[in-house]
Amino acid sequence: MVGARGMVLAVLAVAILAGAEADANAKGKYRALFNFGDSLADAGNLIATGVDFRLATAQLPYGQTYFERPTGRCSDGRLVIDHLAQAFGLPFLPPSKVKNSSFAHGANFAITGATALDTPYFEAKGLGAVVWNSGALLTQIQWFRDLKPFFCNSTKEECDRFYANSLFVVGEFGGNDYNAPLFAGKGLEEVYKFMPDVIQAISDGIEQLIAEGARELIVPGVMPTGCFPVYLNMLNEPADGYGSRSGCVRRYNTFSWVHNAHLKRALEKLRPKHPNVRIIYGDYYTPVVQFMLEPEKFGFYKQLPRACCGAPGSVAKAAYNFNVTAKCGEPGATACADPTTHWNWDGIHLTEAAYGHIAKAVGFKGGIGL
Repeated sequence: MVGARGMVLAVLAVAILAGAEADANAKGKYRALFNFGDSLADAGNLIATGVDFRLATAQLPYGQTYFERPTGRCSDGRLVIDHLAQAFGLPFLPPSKVKNSSFAHGANFAITGATALDTPYFEAKGLGAVVWNSGALLTQIQWFRDLKPFFCNSTKEECDRFYANSLFVVGEFGGNDYNAPLFAGKGLEEVYKFMPDVIQAISDGIEQLIAEGARELIVPGVMPTGCFPVYLNMLNEPADGYGSRSGCVRRYNTFSWVHNAHLKRALEKLRPKHPNVRIIYGDYYTPVVQFMLEPEKFGFYKQLPRACCGAPGSVAKAAYNFNVTAKCGEPGATACADPTTHWNWDGIHLTEAAYGHIAKAVGFKGGIGL
């Protein structure tokens, strides 16, 4: 009769074998990856454009954990797309704007500040001065078209086969679209009016990529806005406006949830139109909520939403460790000793550890072999 210790070892062995089998199935699944998005997915496109100011994300401690140097990623290390690339046995995707790169296994078109909607949309609403749009979704898709000769320069059939064996990650998009009116002082009721247009822009972008040959796409939703120190630092909600367990602002999280609900509905409408295309919703919202409610499960400290890298603001907001005048990478800001114990990196973006957990969750739920 097998003892308790033997049973535990047997269970662990099965789990290890299952994990190894999943890893083996994931590797070689795709010939290439293509990534579109904003600062949550930018692997260096913004700094490749030769910005003429001292960009914080081009300075340490950004990149310290994995790369041991700043790469233009808005994190201490790898992003979701980096974790996915490694899981599939592919190299990190080169930023599309970096010259002399090899795009044999795809490219990363994401760039910090990107929106789903084009700049004229914001200008028409009087927000041209507050939106910083370095490459909206349709602009990034045009960059993708421009690089097509580097991916496949033979027949249309050859290109179709290449794209059919590639994974396209589209987003998340929407965060910066909503930031423009929010940071301009508009209330949430006004920002809700942007939502139908944001969702339509994402849907239009997906259709354009399908027309270009994409056959498998992950479309991530937005994260729970009310859990991020950048917003918590500027909001003054009544006591009952915060989650009793999470410390997040309820109405801002509701806003993010509604966006995701509309996005999922839009994807449901697209699927029957394209029966030969697989469109997967990427849930970035739930993992962040879990980081707040069950931090120990992921190796994170249990605390109020707090930036690993930053500086305390006002006394009342000091717990969030976010100060707009001393942001991560700027004078006065410091990084926590161990970023693996935090899910939030700089008040706006996530740590490498958090992105790793999200990549696994998306891969598992999406059935893409992780």
